[in-house]
Amino acid sequence: MNFWQKLKKEKTKVGKYEPILCLAPMADVTDRAFRAIIAKYGKPDVIWTEFVSGDGLFLGGRDALINDLAFTEEERPIVAQFFTSKPEMMRKSAELAVELGFDGIDINMGCPDKSVEKQGAGAKLMTDPQLAQKIILSAKEGAGKIPVSVKTRIGWNKNELETWLPLLLDTEPAVITVHTRTRKEMSLVPARWEHIARAVEIRNERRASGGKGSETLIFGNGDVTSVEDAREKALATGCDGVMIGRAIFGNPWLFSGHIPTTEEKLGVLVEHTKLFEKLVQPKPADGQGSAFAESYGGQGKSFAVMKKHFKAYVNGFDGAKELRIKLMEAEQASEVEEIIFDYLKSGSK
Repeated sequence: MNFWQKLKKEKTKVGKYEPILCLAPMADVTDRAFRAIIAKYGKPDVIWTEFVSGDGLFLGGRDALINDLAFTEEERPIVAQFFTSKPEMMRKSAELAVELGFDGIDINMGCPDKSVEKQGAGAKLMTDPQLAQKIILSAKEGAGKIPVSVKTRIGWNKNELETWLPLLLDTEPAVITVHTRTRKEMSLVPARWEHIARAVEIRNERRASGGKGSETLIFGNGDVTSVEDAREKALATGCDGVMIGRAIFGNPWLFSGHIPTTEEKLGVLVEHTKLFEKLVQPKPADGQGSAFAESYGGQGKSFAVMKKHFKAYVNGFDGAKELRIKLMEAEQASEVEEIIFDYLKSGSK
């Protein structure tokens, strides 16, 4: 029994239905610093890394990408997500994930980013079902006993769930997370959770007939605003779990249910920024380049990445707009800390 099945059992053994709740993988968001904050203040049932290029890991770029896969014990269970259109690179990525000690491996088959699609990866794999199957089977080969899951969408240009999902189920992944929009729709239309209900029905039809994929868990993803909303959507559709993404911005307490004060939010913003500077951003001023960054676990990301978080943390209270303007001009954690300190000292909270 893999950890997904154990988790499912734990959620249902008390006789009350409770979905598995996961933190979605998000590029330039679920980095080491952000995951550490989430694990500390509102840990979900399962955490995902950012997606990592399998090609980059083994065909050039490993030194920069390997740090995307660094994690702590506090984050467990944690799943590493990869993207590639090359079965061999997926197998090797899975082997690496096992070597690094991950609890699970996930394959991105839903990302609509054009640079990813140019490689034939992400959502583009929905246009080549046979290759998609090879990618999953290669991941399973490299993963050994570690469970492999897939994150995808309902289709490329139209809803193709009736044909696409059975092809995935044939490879028997541990979990399939379905984003409730097509690739063409991006996130420009409301999520349609009736497709999750249908995905569950398709899986259950396999279960009734003893077909392949009958034990695969079905998760839903798209426009989930809170833990309570996740529970309601899971109950309405019968899915086994829910993945939450954008709702976590500015609210690391989302999964815990804690409602923070403004002072708490700003304090964690400072903590988050310091972790980003330490774990994610190298310090080029040191003059030691990538060697220095590697020793600090830096990924070489710009400090500007943190500014999307500033916008999320700093809103909904008096003086938020003015405070955001000041924070957007900051270039390092010490400046952020000073700006926040001055704001709180002024009694504007």
